[in-house]
Amino acid sequence: MTDRIRALYHRMIDFDAGDPDLIQHFSKVHAYAKLIAESEHMDPHMSEVLEAAALVHDIAIPLCNQKYGAHPGNLQEQEGPPLVREMLAEMPFDGDEVDRIAQLVGEHHTCVPVDGMDHQILLEADFIVNSYENEYSREQLHRTYRNVFATFTGKHIYYGMFALGQDEDQYA
Repeated sequence: MTDRIRALYHRMIDFDAGDPDLIQHFSKVHAYAKLIAESEHMDPHMSEVLEAAALVHDIAIPLCNQKYGAHPGNLQEQEGPPLVREMLAEMPFDGDEVDRIAQLVGEHHTCVPVDGMDHQILLEADFIVNSYENEYSREQLHRTYRNVFATFTGKHIYYGMFALGQDEDQYA
C-alpha cells in the first residue's frame, strides 16, 4: 500500500467515524479492487487511482441520508464527486488523478457503459461486497454474474464465493 493510499484510508475512517458498516464496506471493496487489479496485471499507477476510488466510492452516503433520507445509487453518483474533490484537494493527488477518481465515484453504480478497466474493476469489487451484504437471492447472484462481471479474477471470486456452479442449470 502506498503512503497516499494509506493516508486516504485513514481519512475515510475519520470521515465515516461511528459508522462501522460503511468502514467495513469500503475496506472490503478496496481489498477486492486491489486483488482484482493486481491479478489482472493493471498498470500500478492506474491501480493506485482505482484503490483511491474504491476507498471513497461511497463518500456521499452520509450526505444523501441527511439531505434525502436515503442513499440510492443515482444520488450517490450525483453527490459524490464534489465531496471527493474536496477531500482530495488536501492530499497529494494531481488534477488528472482527482478527475478520474471523481469520475469513477460518479459512475460506480453505472454498469453501461463501462469507461475503462478501472471502472469495471470498481463495479465488480462493489458488487462482490454488496451481493453478500444485501443477501442477494440465487437468481440475483446469477443475473449479476452474467451482467456485471467481465474480468477473469472478478468472475472467479464471485463464482466461487457464492458457489454458483451448484445451481448453474437452474439460472443459466
